[in-house]
Amino acid sequence: MKIPKNILYVLFLLNTIVVFGQMDDYNYMRPLNGIDAQWHQVEISSEIFSNVRPDLSDIRIFGITESNDTIEAPYILKVAAETLSQNSIAFKQINSSHTSEGYFYTFEVPTADAVNHIKLDFDTKNFDWRVKLEGSQDQKNWFKIVDDYRILSLHNAQTDFEFTELAFPASKYEFYRLQINAENDPKLNQAKLYQETRTEGETIDYQIKDFKVNENSNKNKTEISIRLAEAVPVSQLRINLEEQFDYYRPIHISYVSDSTKTDKGWVYSYRNLKTGTLNSLEDHNFKFNSTILQKLKVTISNGDNQPLNITSASAKGYEHNLTARFTEPTNYYLVYGNPTASKPQYDIARFTDKIPATSSLLNLGDEQVLEKTQTERMAPLFENKIWLWAIMLIVIVGIGWLTLGMLRKK
Repeated sequence: MKIPKNILYVLFLLNTIVVFGQMDDYNYMRPLNGIDAQWHQVEISSEIFSNVRPDLSDIRIFGITESNDTIEAPYILKVAAETLSQNSIAFKQINSSHTSEGYFYTFEVPTADAVNHIKLDFDTKNFDWRVKLEGSQDQKNWFKIVDDYRILSLHNAQTDFEFTELAFPASKYEFYRLQINAENDPKLNQAKLYQETRTEGETIDYQIKDFKVNENSNKNKTEISIRLAEAVPVSQLRINLEEQFDYYRPIHISYVSDSTKTDKGWVYSYRNLKTGTLNSLEDHNFKFNSTILQKLKVTISNGDNQPLNITSASAKGYEHNLTARFTEPTNYYLVYGNPTASKPQYDIARFTDKIPATSSLLNLGDEQVLEKTQTERMAPLFENKIWLWAIMLIVIVGIGWLTLGMLRKK
């Protein structure tokens, strides 16, 4: 029996609706081009982040087969963040003395592990000392590791700041001698020797669209407004300034998490990213958890000091990539933009040792807006309440008429 063409068209339309049913919950998609192997890399471009959930849980890879079936390709999200490990080094303090040149502390390290950090803790507060660190294999010949290294402690009503950690090139000595240029006993409570290993991540420099510095003299604060070109995952913010004197200022970094339009303009809600100290001893690069944002606010508390000469700022974020597995040759799409989606659970996350270390990068097509299937609203039977009251009145009259008829029969 030959099926009419109009029926075939209806069946095809229903099948298409089923195929795209999974995508209907999402707002955007991009074609994935160049699939020629089982494993591929997919780079999440900057334009995508403004349309995904903050935790990226609404990203999916869907494929549409020739039979119009929808399949889902599993993936693992990789963030090229830096890695940091600290290995404590066992040691013992074997000597403590002082001369007119300062106070000396000698540490014996029985292992052959390299040391590149020493963390000092003092019972003394509010100091500004210069230190020297030397190494030796026999306590006779000493070799300079760092010299004229500044350590500092400030504690008062406005400031609570300490910088007492020595960082230096990795060295291997059996003995380390620390000299502190202090007039009185520094009261060294303890020292920690360790080896720090840091692997830098792969970062992206983001364009800053707007940068404004406002001096709030009433509150003795400097307020910096930063707006990026688009919403992207930011993990580092550098504050650039020009000063020739020492400074130690509390700093608070926050971002706009929500906004509401009122009759008086936009009202912004902020969430904290980082609280610390902007000072002349440390780098001005502040790191925090990767957060998708577009607007930042930096508040510097000046106290009774003159404002710092803030010149510019720069923002960075780590690269985000998907490692995906494609088991069937067909057309695949990167789909995203679902506010109710939960994080997917794929088996490949339990077998990461089977995933190749390298794979080719796919090309992302242009973003397409997924049109939603419109569900027509069924109109109520009676739009006007007058009709409802009229029907109720007719029913009541009818019941009354039947009741009177029954009474007459009796």
